[in-house]
Parts: sequence; C-alpha cells; structure tokens
Amino acid sequence: MFFLKKIFLAIKKVITVNIATIIFSALFLYMLITVFLYVTSSHVTSYQVTSGTLAKNPVCTALAIRSEEIVTSDQTGYIRYLAPDSMKVRKNGNVYAIGDSKLQTAEIPLSTDQLKKIQKKTAEFSNSFDSSDFYDTYSFKYQLEGLMIAENNLTSAPAEKFENESSEEEAQYDENGLPAVKGSHSIALGNQTICTAPSSGLVAYYTDGYEDKTTENLSLEDFNQKSYQKKDLITTKEITSGTCVYKLITSDNWTLMVPISDRIASRLSGRSYIQVKFQSDGKSQNGQLSIVEIDGQKIAKIDLKNGMIRYASSRFLNVELVINTTIGLKIPTSSIVTKAFYLIPSSYLTYGGNNNEKGFLKQVITDEKDGSTEFVAATIYKNDAEEEEEETVPVKTPYCYVDKETLQKGDVLCKPDSSETFTVGEIDYLDGVYCMNKGYAVFRRIDTLQSNEEFCLVKKDTLYGLSEFDQIVLEGESVQEEDILTGK
Repeated sequence: MFFLKKIFLAIKKVITVNIATIIFSALFLYMLITVFLYVTSSHVTSYQVTSGTLAKNPVCTALAIRSEEIVTSDQTGYIRYLAPDSMKVRKNGNVYAIGDSKLQTAEIPLSTDQLKKIQKKTAEFSNSFDSSDFYDTYSFKYQLEGLMIAENNLTSAPAEKFENESSEEEAQYDENGLPAVKGSHSIALGNQTICTAPSSGLVAYYTDGYEDKTTENLSLEDFNQKSYQKKDLITTKEITSGTCVYKLITSDNWTLMVPISDRIASRLSGRSYIQVKFQSDGKSQNGQLSIVEIDGQKIAKIDLKNGMIRYASSRFLNVELVINTTIGLKIPTSSIVTKAFYLIPSSYLTYGGNNNEKGFLKQVITDEKDGSTEFVAATIYKNDAEEEEEETVPVKTPYCYVDKETLQKGDVLCKPDSSETFTVGEIDYLDGVYCMNKGYAVFRRIDTLQSNEEFCLVKKDTLYGLSEFDQIVLEGESVQEEDILTGK
C-alpha cells in the first residue's frame, strides 16, 4: 500500500509541473530549430534591381556663343536705366536715359508682389549655385540690380509728351511710361536724352570680351575659365562719350561649344542631334550636333534654337550630354544564369483546368488501340507568338518555352481541334536570374538591351521577368532553383 502511494505522488508531481517551465521549454526548442535552419540554409548576397541607364551621361562645361552687339553712348553724362537686365526690347524700345545731372537716389518701398519677384529670383539662384562657378554671383548681382531698377522705373517713370509735339496729337509711350521713339535711337526729354535700341534683342549689362567671338574664330584659350573676366556695366558714375553702356543679344539662335574627349567623340559619331540637359535648372532641349576641332581639341558644336534667354547672363554652362537614352532594369552580370527549356509549338497551347490556366493536352495511352488526353498546366516563360520580332525575314515556327519539370522527354502532345501531335524533346536556353523575394530561388527570365563587363541592362515588363526593386542573387551560379535562401 505504501509503494502504490509513492507511485501516485510521483505521477502527481509530473502532472503539476509549473506552466512557466513548459513555456520556457517550448521557446528553447523553437530557438534550437531556428538556429539549426539558419546554419544549414544557404546564405547569399542579394542585389536590389533598379531602373536607369547602363552608364552615366557625361557632364561637360560648354562655352555659349551668341549674336551680340555692343552699344555705346554718344554723349557724356549720368545714366538712368530703363530696361532691366535680361529683358527683351523691340527695335527703338527705350533702354536708358542720360543727362548732365546725377540721378538722385531715394528709398522706394516695394510692393508685396515686387518683393516676391526678388525673393523668387534669389531662391532660384541659391538652389542652383555652384561654388566652383563663383563668377555667377556677379551675374546674379547684375540681374537683381536690373530687376530692382525696373521696379523703380515702373513706379516712378514720368508720363510726359514730346516737347515739340503738337497738342492735338498725343505721343506713344512704352511699357515704362516713357515716350516711344520711332526712326531714331535717341530723343531729348528735358535735361535728359532717352536712348533706344538700334534693333530688337535681349539687353545685357555686362561685357566679357566674347562679343565678337564666333564658332569659326575661337581658340583653345577661349575655353580657359581661369582667365575669364566679366565686366559690370551698371554704374552711377558719370560716363564719357563712346563708353559701352549695354549689349544686345540679337538672336534666339545660339551655340554651345563643348570640349570632349576622344572617347565621347566616338560615342557621338554618326549623330546629327543630341539632347542637352542644363545643370543649373534641370531643363533639357534638343540641338543639332556636329564635331569640329579647335587646335587639335575635339569640340561638340550644338546649335540651339530656343532657351537662350534663360542663360544669357552666363558664358560658361555645365551641361549633361544625354548619350545614354536606353532605359531598363540594371542588374550585375554575375547574377545571370542560363536555364534549359522544352520547346513546344505555340499552336499547341490551350487553356483548361479549374482556373482556365495555360497548358497543353498530353496524350495518355489506355490500351494498344485507343488513347485519351489530360490537361497539363504549364508556366510559359516565353511565347514567340506573343512577342514582337524585329526581323526582316519571315520568323521561324513560334515556340513556347516550358519548364523541363512540367513535361518529360518523349511525352506526346495533341494539338487542340486537330489530329496533329508533337513529341517533347527539343530544348533551348534562356538567360535569367534567381529572384529571392519569397525566401527561395525562383528563375526569372531577362531580355538584354545593353551590357558591359559589370552590369547588364534588361527590358522592363518581360513575361515572367523582373520588376524594379526585386531582390536577386548576386552570384547566380552559387545557388540552385528552389534553394531556401537567407539574404545578407
């Protein structure tokens, strides 16, 4: 009786084990299994698929050549500027006034809209400023002064008539409220002479010695930015007759002269047009391209028909030559593997199963004389019949590329609504990579556009292919399909 009592006590102790001990034991067992799976699974380096070009476009410094005309004063005096810097004026449009007395300056409050204009210009310059092009600071200074002069003139410009004009006929005035002169380049107005533009164009209040430069008379030294000097023409001092007051840029057509390496020149060979992207504001435009030589240096000559006004204050411009225009998915060449597939004529493809899947009708022999078919669902990695072929000769019989695990060599397939059959056996190969989004290796087909030693550019939206941001195996040959993978 005592012996049975001890047995019952032992059983009771086992049954009443602390619940915390049971939970701890379960967690410990889970940790052991996890560590075991981690140690025994394959650890591979992954790569995230990105979209872009195979190589970066070259960024170069371009010299801008424009049709420029220097305008000088024909009398001595003090200048009052009527047209702001980088503003277009018509022929005989008012540009400045000159008189024998110094213009008295005064603080003039600007309206909210006028302040917003100045703030906008300042923000645009700040966002695009590059410390390596410090001379642009002076260009901006001239632009800002011209803008403030314009706002000042718009506020205080007199609305007068010609002194000798008939009282019955009123004078015509320009956008600044000043008399518009026709057939002459200056007119007396009180103690001042209003000077007008000899032709239509863009007003610029600086010179830099390049006004007479053309694409034919440039030298290699003209591309040296270290010796470049820019002179501000805006002044409050008295000027003498013959002094340069401003210059006119008389055409919207302009040219970029871009020194390039022999390697870039060879890549541009055969092109007649090129897209140019301006680094200062990110805007792009197309221009006519030709390659010339200046003192043995290859120069890309790019003729443009618009956009000049945005960069009129700059002689040197940082531009991106858009050479690499092919965009696709960028992957490492080390990721590429080759996989064999059975070739099945596309005409044998049909639909069936519970979900109306793609597949084929496989012949099943039931006896020596009779037979039936069964539907075999299949993943089609490539279907020649659905893809456009860029061939000038008739395309061969279109085939479907089917995984070798789906069918066996020697299987007989029946053509839908026909008595024709096809015996499985012919194979072909597709390039691809192993995608590891789901934690195991899955083959994804690629269609190559461009490649170099390190990377390959492949088409987007390929059937059973890759998508941007997919994770793929960096070293494709290091794994097998359906391997469980742990990325790092």
